[in-house]
Amino acid sequence: MSTFGASSSANLNPNKSVEVVQPPSDSVSSLSFSPKANVLVATSWDNQVRCWEIMRNGTTVGTVPKASISHEQPVLCSTWKDDGTTVFSGGCDKQVKMWPLLSGGQPVTVAMHDAPIREIAWIPEMNLLVTGSWDKTLRYWDLRQSNPAHSQQLPDRCYTLSVRHPLMVVGTADRNLIVFNLQNPQTEFKRIASPLKYQTRCVASFPDQQGFLIGSIEGRVGVHHLDDSQQSKNFTFKCHREGNEIYSVNSLSFHPMHHTFVTAGSDGAFNFWDKDSKQRLKAMSRCSQPIPCSTFNNDGSIFAYAVCYDWSKGAENHNPSTAKTNIFLHLPQESDVKGKPRIGNSGRK
Repeated sequence: MSTFGASSSANLNPNKSVEVVQPPSDSVSSLSFSPKANVLVATSWDNQVRCWEIMRNGTTVGTVPKASISHEQPVLCSTWKDDGTTVFSGGCDKQVKMWPLLSGGQPVTVAMHDAPIREIAWIPEMNLLVTGSWDKTLRYWDLRQSNPAHSQQLPDRCYTLSVRHPLMVVGTADRNLIVFNLQNPQTEFKRIASPLKYQTRCVASFPDQQGFLIGSIEGRVGVHHLDDSQQSKNFTFKCHREGNEIYSVNSLSFHPMHHTFVTAGSDGAFNFWDKDSKQRLKAMSRCSQPIPCSTFNNDGSIFAYAVCYDWSKGAENHNPSTAKTNIFLHLPQESDVKGKPRIGNSGRK
């Protein structure tokens, strides 16, 4: 058992994960599993939204490309409706497309912003879609209407958001974290300066809605509780670092059953953690390229992650002729994702 720290050694698929066939031709920006089935959607900088069916028989996993749709510009985000029938995708063309995937219908535009749409979430408890944009607004959409049900001004561009009704946490460009109670969505519940000193990359609301995780470009994660009486439980830790090399934390995902979590970073590694005992449960080997996004399926038995250029070093360091894009499926062991009891008083070994 390791305490919080870094990971080592690199090649394309060192964790013997299953490769998704016919991956995107450019970097992957988001991955989303259906809440009802092992169907995976990926959005990409090649303007496409692609869907695969995942076939699993014990430890044997196969992937079948099912369908795809196009946007006019790179696609940055995706989410599913809670009934598993419909996919929403948004991006640089400033619009959200609703794709009735299960019925085989054609995509229609259901939301618009004045700048690229960076994040998107379906809120089943409200029957609304929420979109976060670089135009410094959040917009809530009732799909029966063409105009937003509500538009909420943000202090800066939306970089990330996470919903666990009634909690929604939004990370913006200026290291602000805006917390909303969705029972009163038109008012900020709380505005928090990030506990991390560098730009926010990702957030993940706790499954119990009592707080959130935050990851930054400086290889660090913050664990933050909302209740003032729980502030002593807040802490930050370093990850996705090796020696003097510091990498961005690009993705945070809670396990749907055990409520442990996984981080994935620009070092090409993903690690499983238990915030309650403050332990790293498992460090996976580094891949040869960054991991820009990752997600669990609905029961946590499959972890999907993309390995590709993540644009952290700019367009000038991107060589499309040599940069390969892959999506992998990893089957985590129970011991990798099940929380451990605290060790001693400090939770550290």
